[in-house]
Formats: sequence, C-alpha cells, structure tokens
Amino acid sequence: MKCASCKMKTKNMCDKEAFDCTGGKYTLDECFEEENKPFHRLSGCFQAEHGNNLSRLDELIMFSKKMGYKKIGMAFCIGLAEEAAVLEKILSQHFEVYSACCKIGGLKKEDYEIPKVKEDKIEVICDPILQAKVLENDQTELNIAVGLCVGHDMLFNKYSKVPVTTYAVKDRVLGHNPLAVCYSSYLRKKYLNKKYE
Repeated sequence: MKCASCKMKTKNMCDKEAFDCTGGKYTLDECFEEENKPFHRLSGCFQAEHGNNLSRLDELIMFSKKMGYKKIGMAFCIGLAEEAAVLEKILSQHFEVYSACCKIGGLKKEDYEIPKVKEDKIEVICDPILQAKVLENDQTELNIAVGLCVGHDMLFNKYSKVPVTTYAVKDRVLGHNPLAVCYSSYLRKKYLNKKYE
C-alpha cells in the first residue's frame, strides 16, 4: 500500500468513514485482544475529550496514569541529558522514574570497528540493548525514548520488554524537529533533490 500518497478522496474516507482500503485482506485479531484494547481506547479518548489541545507530555502523563503505570523508564541520548533531566523532574511528580543514558555500557568504538573523531582519545558508543536491560531490571512498566540515534532506537525498542513510546527524536541539524523538512519549502526542495550513495 502507499497510503501517504493516496488521493484526498480516499484519505477522507479513511478518516470519516469505516472504509477498509485493504479490501478485507487482513484479519487482525490482535486488535480485539484485551491487552491491546486500552491502547486503542485511551489514544482515541484523548482526542475526543481534549481535541488537539494536549502536548505530547500531557498525553504521556495522562495515558500512563490511566494505564495504572507506577514506574516509567527513560532511555536517553547523552546529547539530550539536560532535556532528560527536566523530563525526569516533571515525570517524577507523578511516577517513579528510572533513566538510562546511552553511554552506560562503556563500549569502545574500536571494538566495533567504528572510526573515531579524535584518534588519541577513548570514544564510547551507545548501548541501547543495555539501556533496555537496565530498565527491565528496574521493573519499569513503560519506557520512553528520548533522542536515541537511528538504529539505536530500533535496538532499544526490540529489547525492551515493556511498551515503548518515543518522546523526542534526535535531529542535530533541525533542532530535534525532523518534520521541519515537511514544513519548510526550502528544506523540502533540498531533500527532494538530495542524492545519497
């Protein structure tokens, strides 16, 4: 399927009507499993009750409270350590918060054949698998990802034993706002014409 490039008429059908664009090719019994229903229900209720007036942080806190979560885990990039500290302080008003920095494992770049930026220094790479294991040991019930690198976020999601939501993504060039490419005509044009090897 290519839903992102679908014509507006079909998009309106998806949003306004109970129209199955797949033609019934998929039967998703998982949608009706009891353990999954609260995720559907709460996400839909927030929009119905509050319109578009909730920040991501509002939704995260409200969702977690309604799910009955007491322990929240936060896997963050060291580049967003200050932001992680602020989030931890806010979330700690409502939950027991545990956090794991990306560098906690002390993995050396040379052990993974990754080039160093400065050859004369020890450089450490991220360890998203250990972040997931540490938060599992803390018995978190929900983990949030804050600024993990592309690839590292995938490993963290893979190894987390509890649901993961992304609070923020890392984008050093666009101020951690990768959607700027969609909103800025200059950036959109630049990326539509950019060549990669």
